[in-house]
This record gives sequence, C-alpha cells and structure tokens, in this order.
Amino acid sequence: MPKGTIVGLCIGVAAMTAAGAAAAKDGDVRVRGTCTQASTVKLKLSDEDGRIEAEAEVDQNRNGVSWNVEISRNGTVVARTTAVTQPPSGSFEVRRVISNAPGPDTVSVLATSPSGERCTARATF
Repeated sequence: MPKGTIVGLCIGVAAMTAAGAAAAKDGDVRVRGTCTQASTVKLKLSDEDGRIEAEAEVDQNRNGVSWNVEISRNGTVVARTTAVTQPPSGSFEVRRVISNAPGPDTVSVLATSPSGERCTARATF
C-alpha cells in the first residue's frame, strides 16, 4: 500500500474519532423509560456548570395533549409543570437545571396524561 494511502487512512480515522467524541458529550446519561400505554419517554442528564441539566421528552404522536410532569432528585420533587404535546411529532420536552448534591444523584421523571397514561424514567448522575 502506498505511503499516501496509509497517511490518508490514518487522517480519516483520526477525524472520525474526533467527530464522534464531539458529538457525544462526556458524562451525559441517557435512558429510555416506560409508559403504561403507547407513548415513549426519554430522560437525559448532563453537567451544567456544576448543576444537573435534566431533559425529559415524551412522545405521544398526538398534538395538543396536556401532561402533568414532575422531576425528582433523590426522591424529592424539584420541579412540577404542565407540558403540551406539539406538532409535528406530538411530543414535548421539559428541561430543568437542578442542584447537584454530593455523591450520585438519582433523577426521575413522572409524566401523567389526562387519560391516565403514566410515563416514568430514572437515571443516576
């Protein structure tokens, strides 16, 4: 194999490795939770200047539905809100930046729809 080809391959592999590292923030925690009906829920936790950024997404595939959402850290509710599913996907996202207690923190989300569907996800950061 010619030298130019080997150098080109090495540069290509290095570039792909760097791009992959940049696309995924180190330390982020992503989990898929469960819902009692057909919706889906995801929870992402990441560092936000020494605090925890919690992002919860529920996808119901139906627009205009109002959900009650609670985010808890170590069993204590730290945020309560209402979110409405939006077009085009019939989903919503709730983002909160919460305190980061010493040691591991377990963050959970509970979303409840008017029909009684419940979606939960839990992750430790």
